[in-house]
Amino acid sequence: MGQSLTQKILKSHLVTGDLEEGNEIALRIDQTLTQDATGTMAFLQFEAMNLSRVQTECSVSYIDHNTLQTGFENADDHAFLQSAAARFGVYFSRPGNGICHQVHLERFAKPGKTLLGSDSHTPTAGGMGMLAMGAGGLDVAVAMGRGPFYLPNPKVLRVWLTGQLTDWVSAKDIILEVLRILTVKGGVGKIIEYAGPGVKTLTVPERSTITNMGAELGASSSIFPSDEQTLRFLEAQGRAQDWISLTADEDATYDEELAIDLSLLVPMVAQPHSPDNVVPVSDHVNQVVNQVAIGSCTNSSYQDLMRVSQILKGKHVHPDVSLVISPGSRQVLSMLASNGALTDLLDSGARLLESTCGPCIGMGQSPVSQAVSVRTFNRNFKGRSGTQDASVFLASPEVAAACALTGFLTDPRTLGLPPLVDFPERFRIDDSMILPPGDPTTPIRRGPNIRPLPLAPALNDTLDLPIILKLGDNVTTDDIMPAGSKILPLRSNIPAISEYTFHKIDAQFAAKAKDLKQSLIVAGHNYGQGSSREHAALAPMYLGLRVVLAQSFARIHRANLINFGILPLTFVNEEDHGRLKPGMILHLSNVHQAIQTPGSFVLTLSNDPNPILVRHDLSERQAKILLAGGLLNSTKYSVDA
Repeated sequence: MGQSLTQKILKSHLVTGDLEEGNEIALRIDQTLTQDATGTMAFLQFEAMNLSRVQTECSVSYIDHNTLQTGFENADDHAFLQSAAARFGVYFSRPGNGICHQVHLERFAKPGKTLLGSDSHTPTAGGMGMLAMGAGGLDVAVAMGRGPFYLPNPKVLRVWLTGQLTDWVSAKDIILEVLRILTVKGGVGKIIEYAGPGVKTLTVPERSTITNMGAELGASSSIFPSDEQTLRFLEAQGRAQDWISLTADEDATYDEELAIDLSLLVPMVAQPHSPDNVVPVSDHVNQVVNQVAIGSCTNSSYQDLMRVSQILKGKHVHPDVSLVISPGSRQVLSMLASNGALTDLLDSGARLLESTCGPCIGMGQSPVSQAVSVRTFNRNFKGRSGTQDASVFLASPEVAAACALTGFLTDPRTLGLPPLVDFPERFRIDDSMILPPGDPTTPIRRGPNIRPLPLAPALNDTLDLPIILKLGDNVTTDDIMPAGSKILPLRSNIPAISEYTFHKIDAQFAAKAKDLKQSLIVAGHNYGQGSSREHAALAPMYLGLRVVLAQSFARIHRANLINFGILPLTFVNEEDHGRLKPGMILHLSNVHQAIQTPGSFVLTLSNDPNPILVRHDLSERQAKILLAGGLLNSTKYSVDA
């Protein structure tokens, strides 16, 4: 029986476990990436393991999130990260060099390799034929020390692409269609593998738009084959030596399959406030638009912005629309500047932002009150833009540019002939803002915002936990630990940032948690969807959260909860979710034995004779981590070779 592309890479990197459904497997990681919003914690954790240098083939530290310097905090974090990268043998991409996923695709990603990043959109590199996965910073720190990465053996869902995109339809519309069909929960526990004759019509930047937003499906990763298009991209980047041919066997089998005819797709948008709330843009043609933002790690490539420049050339942005553009990398920006496209963008009335994440994480450019903002980003969760009552639509660069011109949500097919962009034979290559690994004696610079890493207490055998919060489905990491310019600078200071835990849901959560000392949260399905930010586990742990009882969990967040000593439990009987209310006390006894024993166990509820039946689905390794109070405690500051 033949193997899928995913199975080939998994098998070649398998350290322990076997590729059977439901098993936990451990993978060797070739490359890692961190960014400045998650990197300080990852490097503090790496340092706590008493390791002198990284052991991967390549590790890169990027500065791309917290670049808005309104105080000393972000600048101090950048100095810490630059000195830590030099000391521990890591490449350092300086502020302004670009967004981690765009730069990594350009300069480091390799077909057939594994990549682990402390950012949920790390699967962007899957457009290169790389098995790239997001994880919490602690998992990345372990991987930097050559420890394996553990995950449940994923199912593989093949998306079979046929046909070819028609005029004005783009790669963004492909992934929006996948999200429309599968929803934000449809990829949980799966790797999405793209195949079929339609694949050959898509360039690597287009493929990477699709794999980037696979994170919104909840998928562990998304991947395309490495073929002639991959070679074409690597040759243009001066990296032809990194290419290998890598495809699935013709007789490969898959757990699930989905077929999409590219020729039938139309320009679409994801409506507020979820990436899977997808409809044709023509459904909203009379909707007034106040802001358009083009960029992010999803749609900021040279091809994307060249199309936008051609649409806007010789025209002017609608007077009631604010248009901001963020090139994905310095390479993209310099090429736009040298060929005149940047002038076309500026002449149209566009505002040029730095080559960073920026508005995508609420770091500047919050729209006006009650705004409609059209963005080429990957997430449109309520309040993520920085304006709580804004309505954010996700769209392709073509749709976004059309909206900027008309002032309304616009089907770009009404604009006439589509832009035609030639794929460059050679990208402009200048790696001067990527600093190579430095001297292992480099002293590490620590500003006052970088506080010691808090550790969880060992898990008690008996717990009486009040329910501090009850939540519904699809609670995001933005709900748990908000982003934005006010909060992100505190990522290196857990006591300070913990004050904002669940702030948008209950502004008094932190104070209540500190009063209770220990607590439990009840949630619905897909708890913890969204980003890989481990602060969404670390800050609640610091405030005394010991258990989350949910109907189901997002993969990365569940792993982060375990890594920081918080027990994730699921209901055996989903109707029990309705019985629970804040203030009730759940009693757990013989916890140590229960989490080391497969199957279900019983919680008792104060003033209610009917028990709550729960399960944990922990591996033996995960149970040991929880018993010790988290991964750092369980390893005793060492990583297995």
